[in-house]
Amino acid sequence: MAEKEPGVGRHQSTHNSGVLHAGLHYTPGSLKAKLAVSGIRRMVAFCAEHGVRHEICGKLVAAVAAEEIPRLEELHRRGTANGLAGLRRLSAEEAREREPHARCMAGLLVPEEGIVDYAGVCAALVAELERLGAEVRTNAEIVELREERGGWRIVTTLTEWDAAYLVNCAGLHADRIALLAGEQVRTRIVPFRGEYYRLRAGREHLVRHLVYPVPDPAFPFLGVHFTRMIGGGVEGGPNAILALAREGYGWDQVNLGDLWDALRFPGLVKFVRRYPALVGYEVRRSLSKRLFRDSLRRLVPEVELDDLEPGGSGVRAQAMTEDGTLVQDFEIVQRPTALHVLNAPSPAATASLAIGAVIERLVALNHRGSAADT
Repeated sequence: MAEKEPGVGRHQSTHNSGVLHAGLHYTPGSLKAKLAVSGIRRMVAFCAEHGVRHEICGKLVAAVAAEEIPRLEELHRRGTANGLAGLRRLSAEEAREREPHARCMAGLLVPEEGIVDYAGVCAALVAELERLGAEVRTNAEIVELREERGGWRIVTTLTEWDAAYLVNCAGLHADRIALLAGEQVRTRIVPFRGEYYRLRAGREHLVRHLVYPVPDPAFPFLGVHFTRMIGGGVEGGPNAILALAREGYGWDQVNLGDLWDALRFPGLVKFVRRYPALVGYEVRRSLSKRLFRDSLRRLVPEVELDDLEPGGSGVRAQAMTEDGTLVQDFEIVQRPTALHVLNAPSPAATASLAIGAVIERLVALNHRGSAADT
């Protein structure tokens, strides 16, 4: 396994919200829905077996206005169709019993969802891989891939070696690795940064578990929400703005190559034209703590400006088509000697073990021999 960083999981895997997603929002029958539902159960079992910190605390989806109630009912239908256990509609009074400070006209309880230490998951996975005989080569950025004699010559900044089969799970750089392998990639990774604020000590009681809004189908993102963290504390967010680098976690982190790559992609231009108000608002909210506070107040009205302290941030590896459409489902492309995971947005961390099982099955069906995982 080749990893360009000094250790595994340095980007998406440990810069996310730390939530275990059960598969509520996703289109029934989609790969994302199937793998989220099986994935959370695999992940919980893995964490229990390997002593990784996790907690199944449940999630409240709160409808804060009457027009959101039909959409809440659709979420209930989707979750039921996807096989989630224990979903329950809540009245305003029942929701307040669970989250006394949340604004809620009606709610949906998702008891299977929870929180986890994804850094701990990554460490446990590396230990398990090494126990099984795999080698994890860090500081090994892929610089060249050559298809030779029915296999691959893999050239990295550390060393080079031959492999019979190539598995590309490069996240923020998945499209670039696919291009190096000669794949005709139809989508591009467009990096969207998500930023969080933390509730200051003494105000963390405002949120007990996970509190999410009912998503607006007119917009491509879920909206800001509140998340209890496995290490303690509560975060609110994320927003969604174009990152200035594929690994750019703040306004001061700029990679001109990454930025030029994004700005010259026709899909991003069309996306901005399709959602100009949303794009402008997200930029303003990123630069204005007051605007961010106002969006969080929609769910928890008692949040004040001085309750918020800077939190973490992450970058989504979001695949986008040339017509400006965000690819919603997982996208896996298989070739005779290679497999490319070209889109694995949320809930990919939750579903990672289930995704891995799919990859294992596809490789076994298509190839007899060893596999190299980038």
